[in-house]
Amino acid sequence: MTKITILGATGFAGSHIAAEAASRGHELTLLSRSTPQQPPAGARVIKGSVLDGDVLSQVLDGAEVVVGALSPRGDMEGRVSDAYADVAARLAGTPTRFLIVGGFGSLKDEAGERIVDTDAFAPEYKPESQELFAAYQRVSATDVDWTYVSPAGTFGSFVPDQTRRGEYRTGGDAAFYDADGQSVISGPDFALAVVDEIEAGAHRREHISFAY
Repeated sequence: MTKITILGATGFAGSHIAAEAASRGHELTLLSRSTPQQPPAGARVIKGSVLDGDVLSQVLDGAEVVVGALSPRGDMEGRVSDAYADVAARLAGTPTRFLIVGGFGSLKDEAGERIVDTDAFAPEYKPESQELFAAYQRVSATDVDWTYVSPAGTFGSFVPDQTRRGEYRTGGDAAFYDADGQSVISGPDFALAVVDEIEAGAHRREHISFAY
C-alpha cells in the first residue's frame, strides 16, 4: 500500500487515477476545489485549492507519491506551472515521488519538434498545453523524483468510448500511434498505466507517454 495524494482529484484524469489506485488498496488523499460526488471508499477528501499554502501542506504531509492532475482552466489558468513548482520545492530533499499528468502537446513529432509549437496544433488549446509544458520544464530542473506523463492525443471526457481494455503501450517523449495512425487512450486505461508506474517506479525523472 502506498500513500498517494492526488491534486485535481475530481477532474477527468484525477478521478480515474483515484478509482484505479483505490481498487488496488492504496491509501488516498484527494484534493480538489469541489467535493467528489462518489469518492473511493476510505479516501481522505480535502476540499480546497492547491494555491492555498496551508491546504497544500496538509495534503502533502506523509505522502509517498503525489500525482498532479490539475487543469490550467478557470482560476488555475496560467497558474499550474507555479503550483507545481511550489509542490516540487516542498518535496525537495524528500523521497516522495511527483508524477505530473501533462498534455499530448508536450510530446515531439517525427521531426523532433514539440507538437504544441507546430502549426498542426489547435490554437485554442495552445495556452493550456504550453502551461503544462512549462510545468515540466520547471519541475524537471529540480532534484525531485519526478515523472511527467503525457496521454494520447485523443484523451478526455469528450471521447465516447471509455472502455477499460486493460492494455496500453508506453512511449517516451515522442508521440506514437496505432496501426490506424491514431493516438487514443481511455480514462480507465490511462489510469491503469499511471498506477502501474506508481507501483513499478520504472520511469523516474523521465517524460513518458501512454496510448494504445
